[in-house]
Amino acid sequence: MTGPTQTESDDFPLLCPNDTRASEQICLPDEQATEDFARSFASRLRGGETVFVNGELGVGKTTLIRGILRALGVRSHVRSPTYTLVESYQTLRGPAVHLDLYRLAQPAELEFVADGEFWARPALRLIEWPDHGRGFLPNPDIQIHLALLPHGRALELTDQRLSARKGG
Repeated sequence: MTGPTQTESDDFPLLCPNDTRASEQICLPDEQATEDFARSFASRLRGGETVFVNGELGVGKTTLIRGILRALGVRSHVRSPTYTLVESYQTLRGPAVHLDLYRLAQPAELEFVADGEFWARPALRLIEWPDHGRGFLPNPDIQIHLALLPHGRALELTDQRLSARKGG
């Protein structure tokens, strides 16, 4: 790839794999674009990151996480943890957990789902609805926000790891 590819809108340039900005915005016009992004994003993960995935109901958070897990080698059925709250997987880069905190009535309920030992274990943590666990979650390494567009979705990715390296 010689540079970022542009979509109909220059507001959301497609991700360039070697992009080193701390915050990136891209347009995901369809499910295939979401899966493509998931593969590209997964290739940048080392394992052990905490990733917050934000967005309204039905915006594609679980679809994105399913794509990330598939790209990391998960071949078993990737279930939405809407009712179980947590699903665990073994990936090519080690353990991963997918949390969906939508059903938490109070952030303190997270203590019953994931105790201190849970957070101490090294694992990739992909967390939907992190605002429902505010005050009980570790700080994210990466934040993703999805929003609906008239034709697809906008994705904003903020990589705190890059911000930290840049001193900001």
